[in-house]
Amino acid sequence: MKNSDIDKIYQMISDYHRDYLKEKNVKLPRLKNRDGSYTKDALVLVYLAQGYPNTKVVSKEELTQFIKTKYPNVNDVQQARHLGAQKGWYIISGTRKDLASIKLGPSQYKLVSLEESYPDFTAGRRIDVEGDDYFEKLKKKYNYRCATCGSKEGEPNFNWKNTITVLQKGHMDPSKPLKPGNIIPQCEKCNRADRNNWIYNEKGRVIAIANPVVVDRSSEKIKKEIYERLKLLFDKK
Repeated sequence: MKNSDIDKIYQMISDYHRDYLKEKNVKLPRLKNRDGSYTKDALVLVYLAQGYPNTKVVSKEELTQFIKTKYPNVNDVQQARHLGAQKGWYIISGTRKDLASIKLGPSQYKLVSLEESYPDFTAGRRIDVEGDDYFEKLKKKYNYRCATCGSKEGEPNFNWKNTITVLQKGHMDPSKPLKPGNIIPQCEKCNRADRNNWIYNEKGRVIAIANPVVVDRSSEKIKKEIYERLKLLFDKK
């Protein structure tokens, strides 16, 4: 895709955002960074918006290959997920199984509308604690380490040695707003798409399932064990 095409599609997105989404507190990503490079959020949104309103289903692999044309070292593109449920853009995901009427496979995305926000999005579901002071205090409480894997901010990630740890605001329970009492610091590796499947405690340990899609991915043996447990539980009621 040529830069002129990127700019043109972004302008279309901006127009729709101004007319329909700004009042709903959907956040429009910057087109470019201070150094003149395109932001990853903008690139993902532009790629998904191609041909709007007749957008196509896009795989995570396609998005990654596109982002690599601007960021050759990128390995894991998470922007589509964040732009959807967290920032309000009506982007559905096959992993979340958002719409029964549109069948998507795992790691597939589709931009549904530039006139409506994501159905579960409210202003309260955005990061209500965007101030640096709150998160800095929270990170200090955790000794500037990821609550889940323990990697320290600014140092190589424990599990991804070539990645410098950057701490992000992670949901303890992804079904609830990202606000005090529901936030733990997580590195960008732990705070990725699959983490929306789990509920964490304040120590970053998984304590419950947040998304039933986890069961779909399990082995037949585990499914049967879960079924038997649930059957016993509900039979008692």
